Amino acid sequence: MQDYLRRCLDSILEQSYTDVEVIAVDDCSPDDSGTILAGYAARDPRVRVIRSVGNEGPGPARERGLAAAAGDYVWFLDGDDWLAPGAVRAVADRLRHTGAEVLVVGHADAAPDGATWRTGRGPALGRAPEVFALRDWPAAIDVLHVPWNKVVHRSLLDRLDFRFRPGWYEDVPFTYALLLAAERISTLDRVCVLYRQRAGAATATAGGGHFGIFPNWARVFDSLDDSRPDTALLRPLLFRRMIWHFIRVRGNDDRLESTLRPGFFTEMTAMYHRYLPSGGYPVPGGLEGVRHRLVAGGRHRTFLALRRTSRGVRFARRAARRGVTALTTAARRLRDLVLAGYYRLQLRRPVDPSLALYAAYWYRGYACNPAAIYEKARELAPDVRGVWVVRRDRAATLPPGVDHVVAGSPGYYRALARAKWLINNVNWPNPVVKRPGAVHVMTHHGTPLKVMGLDQRAYPDGVQDPDFDAQLRRTRRWDFSVSANPHTSRAWRTAYPRRHTTLETGYPRNDRLATAAAGDVARARAALGLTATDRVVLYAPTHREHRPGRQPYFEPETFVEALGPTGRLLVRSHYFHDRSARSAGPDHGDRVRDVSAHPCVEELFLAADVLVTDYSSIMFDYAVLDRPIVVYAPDWPAYRAERGVYFDITAEPPGAVVTTFAELLELVRADALDDPAARSARAAFRERFCALEDGRAAERVVRRVFPVP
Repeated sequence: MQDYLRRCLDSILEQSYTDVEVIAVDDCSPDDSGTILAGYAARDPRVRVIRSVGNEGPGPARERGLAAAAGDYVWFLDGDDWLAPGAVRAVADRLRHTGAEVLVVGHADAAPDGATWRTGRGPALGRAPEVFALRDWPAAIDVLHVPWNKVVHRSLLDRLDFRFRPGWYEDVPFTYALLLAAERISTLDRVCVLYRQRAGAATATAGGGHFGIFPNWARVFDSLDDSRPDTALLRPLLFRRMIWHFIRVRGNDDRLESTLRPGFFTEMTAMYHRYLPSGGYPVPGGLEGVRHRLVAGGRHRTFLALRRTSRGVRFARRAARRGVTALTTAARRLRDLVLAGYYRLQLRRPVDPSLALYAAYWYRGYACNPAAIYEKARELAPDVRGVWVVRRDRAATLPPGVDHVVAGSPGYYRALARAKWLINNVNWPNPVVKRPGAVHVMTHHGTPLKVMGLDQRAYPDGVQDPDFDAQLRRTRRWDFSVSANPHTSRAWRTAYPRRHTTLETGYPRNDRLATAAAGDVARARAALGLTATDRVVLYAPTHREHRPGRQPYFEPETFVEALGPTGRLLVRSHYFHDRSARSAGPDHGDRVRDVSAHPCVEELFLAADVLVTDYSSIMFDYAVLDRPIVVYAPDWPAYRAERGVYFDITAEPPGAVVTTFAELLELVRADALDDPAARSARAAFRERFCALEDGRAAERVVRRVFPVP
């Protein structure tokens, strides 16, 4: 434990929210944990150390800590795990907003090498009602049953008079006692706890201690109150979870020596029949359901045979995949070597003085600032031949008459080596050589709210690409860097501190927004099947690269109902959620549409009366239209602390700001999306960020970069 304890304590004491007490229980650890705890207590008055009289295990240790705690809420944390930055403030804010007795928080698993990942085990917390009892959202039964993912009001613990018992699996009765008793449960769908996966943890150790699972689950069922009307609903679901848990433990041979396995299975069967609900329970389908039936029948040998068969099938499939993968990988490597050699040969040929190569969003298609520059260059510099790089699966999305090469093809490497101009809104791949006489134009693809480039070094938790030297090498290839406004120019100077010329021109892609007329709006709406009388809202949350898969809580159907009978909602994901691999997504009736696959975001801007976003840079572009914008920022403190931002969007917003879905609905129902305060905020925002957006940004770039007659 001593190897992990400092990180655990630091993660608590270094939180931005400081009103905490830390009760550290030294359960007579044989290592230096006691000395470490004493040092922290001497340095920080918030830390109090309690020493057990003997090593009693996590249950009694929690009891000792609970008896000493004075706070209104209790959060049990194991000494080898740690809290994510901003977690305590996010928890405090959520508790203050919901008044929850139990708050279930998200977690990520952490490997010994420091890698972290969201496991996806159990139901998504973001789908839960804002506040609920277990009968209202029984899916909470399937959330990981551990103490450290729950923050509990002390009054609930006192009312239950719950006592942890010695032994393993003591977390089972704790979890379900809380969930069954609480009338106000809430969730926080963000990573708060980093759960360390390590050898030597108690329940990962082989031994008879795993039989403790049975009395602890018995404690859950023996405490059920049949006079409660919701017991009939919850008992079958708890039973299914219990059998699932038994199967997971029995299915892991590392937990049970061979001599213990038959007896463990026999006890599984006994528990099955002891607590089987009289009306049955929802048996899972597929192989899991077969396992349940084998437990019911006490058929341990068949259970083992099924496991061996399943393992054999999985092994065969993996072996086949490995064989195919090895051949595919070898062929790909050979092809890459040939193409790399071809690229080097092409670099020996002269630069083509008439060729301009364009790309956007890692070859996803024809879009953004490069597309606007391409169109204006065709008009003002007709002697320059523009060619686009696209992925093979995106070639069909190009407008008619646009010349292109497929990424990775010989034509791609030929154009990449010989083009005089290379225009992109992201960096070209690392192996690309900047040739003498070639001109690289980095157009970027947004006004930065979140920190970028070298500025990310101050926010290591949000860094996805820690190779800052490589970032700088890519930056050295730039001759021009396009900027939308003075704020962006300042940000790029610190994010990408290299010698290149800043073109503070406005963003070319916004020219069509600045010059849009009523006819353009009508055509955009008609193309989407919208009428002139529809009240259209575009909802476009950003991607949280530091929390993959995390999205704000949002109910499309509820939101569109709040808009009223003429309301229409367009929902668009971030481009990182690769739209080429998905359809437009399921529609929620005819009033809600997923427009993530729509090829042109500017068309969506023109069609929408209102934009709702969180921290996406599209708010800076949409502001050109001078229409209402709502910042829905439910996790702003965490996002700001972890990902890092250049300014506080909630203090200098482009319109109204809300932090909960309930507040967003209230804003819509009160028709306060564009009240005087919102209009005033938008005017100041536009003056700061949109002053250059006059419809001529592309022209300014083209005249500076290309030979214009």
